[in-house]
Amino acid sequence: MVTISSAFAGFSVDDLAAAEAFYRDTLGLAVERNGMGILEISLPGGGHVIAYPKDDHEPATFTILNLVVDDIDAAVDELNAVGVTTKVYDREDLPTDERGIARGNGGPDIAWFRDPAGNVLSVLVG
Repeated sequence: MVTISSAFAGFSVDDLAAAEAFYRDTLGLAVERNGMGILEISLPGGGHVIAYPKDDHEPATFTILNLVVDDIDAAVDELNAVGVTTKVYDREDLPTDERGIARGNGGPDIAWFRDPAGNVLSVLVG
C-alpha cells in the first residue's frame, strides 16, 4: 500500500487568464498562480485543485468539479446574474427544468455549467 500524505486534482484550460478570472471573480474562489504559472484554486472545506495551461486543450465531457450549495435555486440565480448559463438537458434519462436544474432524479438537485475552457462544472445540494 502507498502512504499518501495528501491529494489534489487537476484539469487543463486553454486560457489561464480567463480561467483565473472565472474561478476567482465569477465563482468567488481563492486563486493563486504558483511558481510554475499553474493556478491553485482553493476550495471550501480545505481542498484544492490546479488548472494548468495546455495548448491542445479539449474540454472535459464529464463534470470536473462539483460545488456544494445549500440552495440550488439561489445558486443558479447567482450564476445567471454573473453571466453563467446553466445547461438545459432535454434527455429522458437526465431531465432538467427550464433553468437547467435536475430535480429528484435519484440524486441531489444539480445544475451543470461550463468554465471558459468548456470544462463541465456543477452546483448541487449537499
